[in-house]
Amino acid sequence: MNVALIEPFFGGSHRRWAEDYRDFSGHEVYLYTAPGRHWKWRMHEAALSLAEEFVAADRRYDRVIVSDMLDLTTFKAFIGPQGQSEFILYFHENQLTYPWSAQDRDNTRGGNRHYGWINYASALAADRLWFNSDFHRTSFLEALRPFLKAYPDRRGMSRIAGLEAKSETHHLKLNLRKLDDHDPIEKGDKPLLLWNHRWEYDKNPRVFFKTLFQPADEGVAFDLAVLGQRMMRYPKIFDEARERLRDHIVQWGTVESFCEYASWLHAADLLPVTSRQDFFGISAVEAMYCNVVPLLPNRLAFPEHVNDDAYLYDSDRELLDMLCIWLTDPNKKPPPVKERVLRYSY
Repeated sequence: MNVALIEPFFGGSHRRWAEDYRDFSGHEVYLYTAPGRHWKWRMHEAALSLAEEFVAADRRYDRVIVSDMLDLTTFKAFIGPQGQSEFILYFHENQLTYPWSAQDRDNTRGGNRHYGWINYASALAADRLWFNSDFHRTSFLEALRPFLKAYPDRRGMSRIAGLEAKSETHHLKLNLRKLDDHDPIEKGDKPLLLWNHRWEYDKNPRVFFKTLFQPADEGVAFDLAVLGQRMMRYPKIFDEARERLRDHIVQWGTVESFCEYASWLHAADLLPVTSRQDFFGISAVEAMYCNVVPLLPNRLAFPEHVNDDAYLYDSDRELLDMLCIWLTDPNKKPPPVKERVLRYSY
């Protein structure tokens, strides 16, 4: 099958998904991409620039898969007769339910609703809708009614049933097995806790670090490796944590290579996750694949990965209590869950 995969935000998890699909899907896949930066601008301009590249390539495809960062209505209008393929819109995230940053000035003026509208209109224009988790699919469809009710008239509520009928869950598939090619770093005897997410507000670093402050202040022994992409503007709790947890930190900041990243994952023991947003959670899945024992919020996509109360918490207090028990009595720590995430690997 000839497949065009169109990704306007070719960076991070979006790039990982696109390249792994190209390399392992078994289809002949042609990528059309734009740089993974300035995401709001990408949701406007990429429909035009990538349509020009698509038309210039003059190929015929059995299927066109586009990510949620594309304005599909505009794209289809500009490719004209070449738009006869089946179009699948793959939702990595969506702008109806994504938690907005308090620092985003557009949100205070209501301007960010426009990006939710792009997702909605693109969904109407697609033949099929794929979501990376059941949680994502159901939360998006449930958000449509209140989203449309905010408009004054002609809301088209009857369209929601049509979107639901063509929606499916297709969990991300990734080349997790490339993590197998790397050995763990040498480490001490203390339990090694891991942060391997982006340094952004939606990963909820404030709760993560504040949870660690108490056992640190009480003299509980543990080490901490903080990885993940550090953004130019990151939450200030990272600076506070670097000072308050300095005696526990064995790694701080983005590592230079995938090999080093994988080595830290293989060395880590515990993964407390505090995210406010994870429609799938690649970084958590990678850690679980490397036998890091997860401590997961009982929300978002995480119960789909590990539907077991031994690994799930319902409140910040329960997170703290469970973590302290695992740190002070290793015999009460449940076993790794690698087998639960093997289904996501090519």
